[in-house]
Parts: sequence; structure tokens; C-alpha cells
Amino acid sequence: MNNVNILFRRRIGIPDHEVITFKNIDKVLENTAKTIPFENLCIIENRTAEITNESLTSKILEQNEGGICYELNAILNLFLIGNNFNTTLIRCVVYDPLKQQWSATGNTHVANLITHNGQDYLVDTGFGGNLPLKPVPLNGERVESSNGEFRAVREESEHGDYILYMKLKRKDKDWEKGYAFNSAKRFTKITDLNEVQKIIIEHPESAFNKKPVMTKLTDKGNMSLTESSFTGWVDGIMKKEKIDEKRFNEIRKENFNL
Repeated sequence: MNNVNILFRRRIGIPDHEVITFKNIDKVLENTAKTIPFENLCIIENRTAEITNESLTSKILEQNEGGICYELNAILNLFLIGNNFNTTLIRCVVYDPLKQQWSATGNTHVANLITHNGQDYLVDTGFGGNLPLKPVPLNGERVESSNGEFRAVREESEHGDYILYMKLKRKDKDWEKGYAFNSAKRFTKITDLNEVQKIIIEHPESAFNKKPVMTKLTDKGNMSLTESSFTGWVDGIMKKEKIDEKRFNEIRKENFNL
């Protein structure tokens, strides 16, 4: 059993001897979402490193930090490959519902595509609080997990041939666009993610290079932390607290272990 496999299991609480199959990958996704936070602190604190298998393993599995999409889905990719899954990474373009347009940073969201029994599935552990906690088949079929409903629809856009739609339990009455991707453009080299990281660090319209943000799913909802507020969703009810720097640092440590 390789190092990533052992460390990843121990980080998310899955026994070393448990066989990971397509049938129980839901457990992997749920445990990951509740254990490894989506966060951008290394960017804000100006301590990013070149992305390699070793740097991701060190950051997320040895130092117990979180990361953003290209880090979280890349370490998941390494774990899945180590457990004999046929998976590759893809780049996606996120839709901004407030501006009603695709992200100006381009295809900087990273996710996994798994092929199982001839069918492709979208698997994503790096989309903040909007995670499908189950594989989403690329046939339009709706899947439901604890935080909402998701479907990947074959639909041509300027950014590819598929769009992920979501209907989040806590806020969406109708299907909303999540992101678009080109299912034919896949890459397997982790080092290709350095281009994505460079854009996220430098682009003036990047959402992750200005202020700290942290999100993690919980058993009853999710929680999000910024420098000015702490928001928690419990059983569909939102509680929001305005905070100062001292409280930010307390919550960062207590709730996100960062």
C-alpha cells in the first residue's frame, strides 16, 4: 500500500484494510468533505509551492492542511489511482450566478472524471460547499446526496460539451449552473496544475487571492469562515456571526484545525 493511500485513509478515517470500490466511493467523498477543508490560506499567506505529488502529500496529508480545488481533487486523484480506479483530471469553468456569466479566470476549476463499466462519472471534492457527495454520471441522470441534487448534462457551451447543474438544499429552488467542462480534454500530470495555480494566485478577478475563505461540510450541514463572518448551516437553518481578527483565529483553529 503506497504512502498516499495510507496517509489519505488515516486523514479521512478509513481503515487501511478496507477495500475501496465504486460502490463505497460515496463514503470516501463524504469523509473527505467533512475532514479536509476547502481553504486558500497558502495563497493569502504567500507560501504556495510548486505542485507535485510530494508537495501535495506533504501539505494535505502530513501537515493536515486543506486546499482549493486543484489541490483537493489532485490528492483525491492520487488516492483513487492507488486504489485501481480509472480516473483523470479535467479543467472546468465555474458559472457566477450573481454576474450571470462564466468566470473571468477561465478553466481554473479542477475535478476528476472516473470511468466505471464504460460510463464516465464526475467526481469532485473541491467545489466548496457545493459538493456532489456521489459520482455524477455524464448521462444527465440526477443524483442526490445530503447537501442537494446534481446532474451533468451534455450541453454545448463556449467551454465544453457538459455542464454540471445543482440544486442545493439550503438555497436553490431551481437547477443552477455549477460549471462547464470539456470531457475530451483530460490530463494526468499533476504538474500541469501549476498553470492553474499561477492564474488563481495572479488573476485580478480570482476569488481566492484577496481574502481568506474556509469551508467544510459537517454532519448536519456546512460551515464557512471569512475574515469578517462565520456562517454555519445546521439542518437547513443558517446562523451567521460577525467576527473580528481574534475570533477569526479562534474559529480557524477550533473548527478547521488550521
